[in-house]
Amino acid sequence: MSIEIERKFLVHKELWAKLHKPRGIKYKQGYLLTGSDKTIRVRITEANAYLTIKGETKGISRPEFEYSIPVKDANEMLTLFAGKILDKIRYRIEFKGKIWEVDVFEGENKGLILAEIELKSENEKFEIPEWIAEDVTGDERYYNSYLSLHPFKSWE
Repeated sequence: MSIEIERKFLVHKELWAKLHKPRGIKYKQGYLLTGSDKTIRVRITEANAYLTIKGETKGISRPEFEYSIPVKDANEMLTLFAGKILDKIRYRIEFKGKIWEVDVFEGENKGLILAEIELKSENEKFEIPEWIAEDVTGDERYYNSYLSLHPFKSWE
């Protein structure tokens, strides 16, 4: 088991648009189970697929198990067991020695851009890029599992 320690931020859209970025990778993911104490996710990238089980968040940490699975199985799981599918393009941006994963959502969540940074401890210090707009760590509306049930386009 590993522990995921993560902070999440909204991205300033105008500054993001001007930023030189590497090629993004298309992600498709859905949730087999969503709850306050655990989620089970299936994710498909351009070349791989994963089954991820995440436990209850305490502070900004939670247990995480992730396993590679066959892409064919992942597609079948999404079709048979997932509700709505999230589509996004993920960019990995290096800034001041840390990797920021920036998700540009498509489909029902189009218009939302979120950045995540994984840390080694909850108290780890890091520098925030200028294209970061607002810290939304802990705001459940920005969890991917929530977005799969309550798409960004439906927010008032």
